[in-house]
Amino acid sequence: MKLRVLIIGLVWPEPTSSAAGWRMLQLIDELKKMSSDIHFACAASKSVFSHPLHELDVITHNIVLNDSSFNDFIVDLLPDIVVFDRFITEEQFGWRVKQVFPNIVSVLDTEDLHFVRRARTTAFKTNKEVNYDTPDCYRELSSIYRSDLSIIISKFEYDLLINYFNIHPKQLLYLPFIENEISNETKEKLPNFNNRKDFMFIGNFIHEPNYQTVLQLKKIWTSIKKRLPNTQLHIYGAYATQKVLQLNNINDGFIIKGKADDVNELMQKYRVLVAPIPFGAGLKGKFVDGFKNSLPNVTSKIGAEGISAENWGGFIAENETDFVDAVCKLYNDETEWNKAVTHGFDILNNEFSTEIWSGVLKDAVLKIYENIELHRSNLFIQKILWQNGLQAVKYMSLWIEQKNK
Repeated sequence: MKLRVLIIGLVWPEPTSSAAGWRMLQLIDELKKMSSDIHFACAASKSVFSHPLHELDVITHNIVLNDSSFNDFIVDLLPDIVVFDRFITEEQFGWRVKQVFPNIVSVLDTEDLHFVRRARTTAFKTNKEVNYDTPDCYRELSSIYRSDLSIIISKFEYDLLINYFNIHPKQLLYLPFIENEISNETKEKLPNFNNRKDFMFIGNFIHEPNYQTVLQLKKIWTSIKKRLPNTQLHIYGAYATQKVLQLNNINDGFIIKGKADDVNELMQKYRVLVAPIPFGAGLKGKFVDGFKNSLPNVTSKIGAEGISAENWGGFIAENETDFVDAVCKLYNDETEWNKAVTHGFDILNNEFSTEIWSGVLKDAVLKIYENIELHRSNLFIQKILWQNGLQAVKYMSLWIEQKNK
């Protein structure tokens, strides 16, 4: 059985710029376990950081938003399975796919729950409680309900959708980052405590939580520097704007470095990753990268969310005093540092191992493909939304198409 898979991307994946790009390559690798015929279509422009998907034997296509040429494209392609990269893409193209191929298997890759991140952003900026009762929530939940399967990266978000929003479990697949197990041989080759120095943070600056984290670090760096005067903090991340660059202070050891070319090589130079993340959602790829490279961290509860925090690979601190104390302790205490590194390896091997997760996506999608009528049989909200709920998006798109002619 040869299946054709179409991925519709919001952007072209940039694995060296963001965890989202790296995650997309992982999903492509998992989809290849069920198909050698994978296509990636995107309406966005490529950047210099876009990954050369042809090297992965993925066929790429440029498509146009709000244009019936997409209907012609998908009719010619005849995919069996369509994967939407984030709910916005499902809104834009889902109704067109459904119109042409009503029985196609539709998979939504949420990346993280955008409405959770946005609600937390608002709560942080207004100093109020998190409120999910927002238009963002309605839109994203509608997209999840319309899809046959939604990939959820965080245990917290998976539980939230089932227990709070009552999404049917068969419409959800918990699939975290998928990592090779770290062998003892690999561990022994990584630089030890004494061969590392200084602090680092890394994060794509298009992502608002990363910028706010750097502002938090700027605020507390003076307290850390007083206790550890011979250290520096290096900030890495793609798409640093002027508001980020102006935070650079070489004399104070707070240095904006820009985009990292090789995250693994880079992380092996530093002793501690610092990330007082004030809000956000999903899993934080920076910590998984750190665990792989013997780089423990100090972060917040939000930063550690979705990963078992009981034996965290570092420390979790919620206020400035505790955070500074934890940073200094982890930096100075070799025993604590080694313990944190060991916990990081345990997290990788116990929660993200290929032994656990490889092939899980394939099995879930094929189960739906083999009997899609049975899968959809009692998904009444899905049917209601497809019957009535997407008309506004459809007709807005058609109106824009006519307006652009």
